[in-house]
Amino acid sequence: MNNRQAIRALIRKDIRSVTSSVQLWLPMLIVPLIIGIIVPSAMLWVASRVDLHSISNLNVVLDTLDKLIQSGQLPSLAAMTTDNQRIVYFLGLYMFAPLFLIIPVMASSILTANSFAGEKERKTLEGLLFTPMSMSTLFRGKVLAAFIPSVLLSWVTFIIYGVIANILMYPIFGTLMFPNWNWIILILWVVPTCSLAVILLNVLISAKVRGFQEAYQLGGLVVLPLIALIAGQATGMLMIGPWMLLGTGAVMLLTSFILLRLVTMWNRRQQLAESQI
Repeated sequence: MNNRQAIRALIRKDIRSVTSSVQLWLPMLIVPLIIGIIVPSAMLWVASRVDLHSISNLNVVLDTLDKLIQSGQLPSLAAMTTDNQRIVYFLGLYMFAPLFLIIPVMASSILTANSFAGEKERKTLEGLLFTPMSMSTLFRGKVLAAFIPSVLLSWVTFIIYGVIANILMYPIFGTLMFPNWNWIILILWVVPTCSLAVILLNVLISAKVRGFQEAYQLGGLVVLPLIALIAGQATGMLMIGPWMLLGTGAVMLLTSFILLRLVTMWNRRQQLAESQI
């Protein structure tokens, strides 16, 4: 068996281990469905159909939009004539973008935590380590088994959200508004690089701990910076633009190179075998 065949076999094996467990694949579908489709679509529908001045809680959002107009961060808002247009534009093209980073982070954490930590719990890691394949082939297979599904899940959610967003936004603006450059860069650049960095971090953690739950909980800490990013976007304190997204992707890619070196240095065949004991 050559390296390519071995990697394909590892990918199929890891994906089957996830799809055979409802506890693993169900959260991977529910989270994107809620934060990537249901909640954004519901908020866009309300913002496009309801008299916003009748909802007192939206005063905070309107104040945030006024600040963005005055600061010049979103000059296109100033040309819009109604509050409905401004809020729908802000929600559809800016507010929900950071939420989509949670999807690859969550999926990558589940898939990767199930890789080595799951192998340890199932007592199959030792047999895998003593197969005639190099450690680089083993790790490449594990990384791709998490990377491909997490990115595809993010892209499918993005397409569904984009269709719904355009359906809801078209009657208000008379043209297709989604996606803008922020979304294109986010989906094609930041999501893959973020997924890769999270996967490598979780591979490192998963190879060191003894169980899936421990690996998933430690890897889940990556979500905390995203929460701060979402809060900054929602309050207008931190507006994500194309250059910031390009820089974020570059940082994630650099982080991935560093983590890759650590993974190859710290996880030798003998070390992984001993970690089961």
